[in-house]
Amino acid sequence: MTHLNWGIIGCGDVTEVKSGPAFHKVPHSSLVAVMRRDADKAADYARRHNVPKWYTDADALINDPDVNAIYIATPPDSHADYAIRAMRAGKPTYVEKPMALNTAECEAMNQVSRETGVPLFVAFYRRALPYFLKVKELVDQKAIGEVRYVHVQLNWEPADRELGKAAVPNWRVTPAVSGGGLLHDLASHQFDFLEFVFGPVKTASGISRNQADLYDADDIVVANFEFESGVLGSGNWCWTVNSAQRLEQTQLIGSKGKLTFSFFENFIIRLETETGTEEIRVPFPEHVQQPLIELIVQELRGEGKSPSTGKTGIRSSQILDWITA
Repeated sequence: MTHLNWGIIGCGDVTEVKSGPAFHKVPHSSLVAVMRRDADKAADYARRHNVPKWYTDADALINDPDVNAIYIATPPDSHADYAIRAMRAGKPTYVEKPMALNTAECEAMNQVSRETGVPLFVAFYRRALPYFLKVKELVDQKAIGEVRYVHVQLNWEPADRELGKAAVPNWRVTPAVSGGGLLHDLASHQFDFLEFVFGPVKTASGISRNQADLYDADDIVVANFEFESGVLGSGNWCWTVNSAQRLEQTQLIGSKGKLTFSFFENFIIRLETETGTEEIRVPFPEHVQQPLIELIVQELRGEGKSPSTGKTGIRSSQILDWITA
């Protein structure tokens, strides 16, 4: 494969800046078709992003002979179906995270990839972002010595759309569509990156509850987990605190210091050792998925290797299943 002609299934918000434009900007890659069930929105996206074709039917895009790779950016409840169809059509597939509704669906996707020999990738793009690679570099260089434990903390207030008599919670807190609640949407990124840094999690357990009754999904989760390397971890996530209590940070505690960083906001890496405190800033690219997309294109051209595949993508779904079981 010398040039990647991508088609997007589900050209919604995530594709506007994070991913969509990157397919045009990566060398040896183009975005040639998009699909959305709403014809007006599909046509509008194609016009604004200079995409020559648009569809309202996924099979039409999958079977377009001009499309030789497919990006699935729909909610998780359709990831497995579309990915399996795309791979059976012989087209390398890049799917949004979380990879699917649950571990069983992820395994079904990986099984088709093995059967067909068609590559499957997952949009855990933090594995390729310079900010997060800097965190991994500091750990690998033992800037804080031997890491003893990890603590993940996320306290956010409810979104306006989730409050009041006219509340209309979105798909991310609808378990039948998302696979769970906001934990599945956000912590999938966190656990994927933590495994990228520390290796596999071998056990995980937790308690998940719905305290505020704003929607059907859990709104608070606490968890404990252990890596095969011996590093221990804990985490707490709550989406119904007061805005004054908003906090999102992950801390790595080592034998010689502490490393604090963020997955979703306040992107400063804080390194604390006996010699003092250093704040490290690493700029983000305009399109955060572009570094990973570039690696995927390189792999499909036989020139490199993507760090995020179906094989790695299933892992965060497994961990979330353990925690929320």
